[in-house]
Amino acid sequence: MAKIWLMKTEPETFSIDDLKAVKSEPWDGVRNYQARNFMRDDMKKGDKVLFYHSNCKVPGIVGIAEVSKEAYPDHTAFDKKSKYFDPKSKKESPRWMMVEVKFKKKFKETISLNFLKDVSGLDDMVLLRKGNRLSIMPVSEKEFKIITNL
Repeated sequence: MAKIWLMKTEPETFSIDDLKAVKSEPWDGVRNYQARNFMRDDMKKGDKVLFYHSNCKVPGIVGIAEVSKEAYPDHTAFDKKSKYFDPKSKKESPRWMMVEVKFKKKFKETISLNFLKDVSGLDDMVLLRKGNRLSIMPVSEKEFKIITNL
Protein backbone atom coordinates (compact mmCIF):
# COMPACT_ATOMS: atom_id res chain seq x y z
CA MET A 1 0.00 0.00 0.00
CA ALA A 2 1.25 3.45 -0.91
CA LYS A 3 2.42 5.68 1.90
CA ILE A 4 2.04 9.44 2.18
CA TRP A 5 4.79 11.94 2.97
CA LEU A 6 5.25 15.64 3.52
CA MET A 7 8.40 17.06 1.94
CA LYS A 8 9.60 20.57 2.76
CA THR A 9 11.50 22.84 0.43
CA GLU A 10 12.32 26.51 0.39
CA PRO A 11 10.52 28.03 -2.60
CA GLU A 12 13.55 30.19 -3.49
CA THR A 13 15.54 26.94 -3.87
CA PHE A 14 12.92 24.71 -5.49
CA SER A 15 9.21 25.53 -5.60
CA ILE A 16 6.06 23.71 -6.67
CA ASP A 17 6.18 25.84 -9.84
CA ASP A 18 9.72 24.62 -10.50
CA LEU A 19 8.54 21.01 -10.14
CA LYS A 20 5.58 21.68 -12.42
CA ALA A 21 7.95 23.11 -15.05
CA VAL A 22 10.39 20.16 -14.99
CA LYS A 23 7.69 17.52 -14.26
CA SER A 24 10.09 15.27 -12.25
CA GLU A 25 13.13 16.06 -10.10
CA PRO A 26 15.62 14.31 -7.79
CA TRP A 27 15.14 15.32 -4.13
CA ASP A 28 18.83 15.93 -3.45
CA GLY A 29 20.72 17.64 -0.67
CA VAL A 30 18.94 16.06 2.31
CA ARG A 31 21.47 15.94 5.15
CA ASN A 32 19.41 14.66 8.06
CA TYR A 33 19.72 10.97 8.94
CA GLN A 34 16.06 10.42 9.83
CA ALA A 35 14.87 12.08 6.60
CA ARG A 36 17.47 10.05 4.66
CA ASN A 37 16.22 6.85 6.30
CA PHE A 38 12.65 7.64 5.28
CA MET A 39 13.81 8.00 1.67
CA ARG A 40 16.15 5.01 1.75
CA ASP A 41 14.01 2.53 3.70
CA ASP A 42 10.37 3.55 3.38
CA MET A 43 9.60 5.65 0.31
CA LYS A 44 8.34 3.67 -2.68
CA LYS A 45 7.40 4.57 -6.23
CA GLY A 46 3.79 5.72 -6.24
CA ASP A 47 3.82 7.15 -2.69
CA LYS A 48 1.97 10.48 -2.43
CA VAL A 49 3.74 13.64 -1.30
CA LEU A 50 2.34 16.82 0.22
CA PHE A 51 4.62 19.51 -1.18
CA TYR A 52 5.42 22.08 1.53
CA HIS A 53 7.04 25.52 1.16
CA SER A 54 9.11 26.42 4.23
CA ASN A 55 11.20 29.37 5.35
CA CYS A 56 9.02 31.83 3.44
CA LYS A 57 6.41 34.52 4.14
CA VAL A 58 3.53 32.00 4.34
CA PRO A 59 4.85 28.49 5.03
CA GLY A 60 2.43 25.75 4.12
CA ILE A 61 1.29 22.97 1.82
CA VAL A 62 1.15 24.11 -1.80
CA GLY A 63 0.44 20.97 -3.78
CA ILE A 64 0.81 17.26 -4.36
CA ALA A 65 3.65 15.28 -5.87
CA GLU A 66 4.40 11.57 -6.15
CA VAL A 67 7.52 9.49 -5.65
CA SER A 68 8.55 8.54 -9.19
CA LYS A 69 11.86 6.81 -8.46
CA GLU A 70 12.97 4.99 -5.31
CA ALA A 71 16.12 5.82 -3.34
CA TYR A 72 19.54 5.92 -4.95
CA PRO A 73 22.82 7.64 -3.97
CA ASP A 74 22.70 11.45 -3.82
CA HIS A 75 25.35 12.52 -6.34
CA THR A 76 25.74 15.96 -4.70
CA ALA A 77 27.52 14.29 -1.78
CA PHE A 78 30.39 13.36 -4.15
CA ASP A 79 30.65 16.75 -5.89
CA LYS A 80 33.33 18.92 -4.26
CA LYS A 81 31.74 22.02 -5.82
CA SER A 82 28.31 21.28 -4.31
CA LYS A 83 27.19 22.88 -1.05
CA TYR A 84 25.97 19.36 -0.16
CA PHE A 85 29.42 17.75 -0.60
CA ASP A 86 30.27 15.24 2.12
CA PRO A 87 33.88 13.96 2.10
CA LYS A 88 32.84 10.97 4.25
CA SER A 89 30.32 9.77 1.64
CA LYS A 90 31.96 7.42 -0.87
CA LYS A 91 30.49 6.07 -4.11
CA GLU A 92 31.08 2.50 -2.91
CA SER A 93 29.34 3.24 0.41
CA PRO A 94 27.13 6.32 -0.02
CA ARG A 95 25.96 8.06 3.13
CA TRP A 96 23.18 10.12 1.49
CA MET A 97 20.28 9.03 -0.68
CA MET A 98 17.57 10.74 -2.71
CA VAL A 99 14.31 9.85 -4.39
CA GLU A 100 12.70 11.47 -7.40
CA VAL A 101 9.34 13.18 -7.23
CA LYS A 102 6.96 14.13 -10.02
CA PHE A 103 4.42 16.92 -10.11
CA LYS A 104 0.76 16.02 -9.63
CA LYS A 105 -1.15 19.14 -8.59
CA LYS A 106 -0.70 22.72 -7.39
CA PHE A 107 -3.30 24.02 -4.93
CA LYS A 108 -5.09 27.29 -5.72
CA GLU A 109 -3.96 28.66 -2.36
CA THR A 110 -1.30 27.74 0.18
CA ILE A 111 -2.71 25.78 3.10
CA SER A 112 -0.74 27.69 5.71
CA LEU A 113 0.91 26.19 8.75
CA ASN A 114 -1.07 28.56 10.97
CA PHE A 115 -4.34 27.41 9.40
CA LEU A 116 -3.39 23.72 9.76
CA LYS A 117 -2.87 24.20 13.51
CA ASP A 118 -6.60 24.94 13.88
CA VAL A 119 -7.94 22.12 11.66
CA SER A 120 -9.85 19.43 13.54
CA GLY A 121 -8.37 15.95 13.14
CA LEU A 122 -4.76 17.05 12.61
CA ASP A 123 -3.83 17.06 16.32
CA ASP A 124 -1.34 14.18 15.91
CA MET A 125 0.21 15.34 12.63
CA VAL A 126 4.03 15.20 12.83
CA LEU A 127 4.32 18.60 11.11
CA LEU A 128 2.38 20.26 13.93
CA ARG A 129 4.42 18.82 16.82
CA LYS A 130 6.52 21.33 18.73
CA GLY A 131 10.19 21.30 17.81
CA ASN A 132 9.76 19.22 14.66
CA ARG A 133 12.13 20.42 11.97
CA LEU A 134 12.34 17.37 9.73
CA SER A 135 12.28 18.06 6.00
CA ILE A 136 10.53 14.74 5.26
CA MET A 137 7.86 13.22 7.48
CA PRO A 138 5.10 10.64 7.27
CA VAL A 139 1.45 11.67 6.90
CA SER A 140 -1.48 9.42 7.75
CA GLU A 141 -4.23 8.59 5.24
CA LYS A 142 -6.71 10.41 7.54
CA GLU A 143 -4.53 13.55 7.65
CA PHE A 144 -4.08 13.46 3.87
CA LYS A 145 -7.84 13.23 3.31
CA ILE A 146 -8.52 16.12 5.69
CA ILE A 147 -5.89 18.31 4.02
CA THR A 148 -6.89 17.54 0.42
CA ASN A 149 -10.54 18.23 1.27
CA LEU A 150 -9.80 21.73 2.65
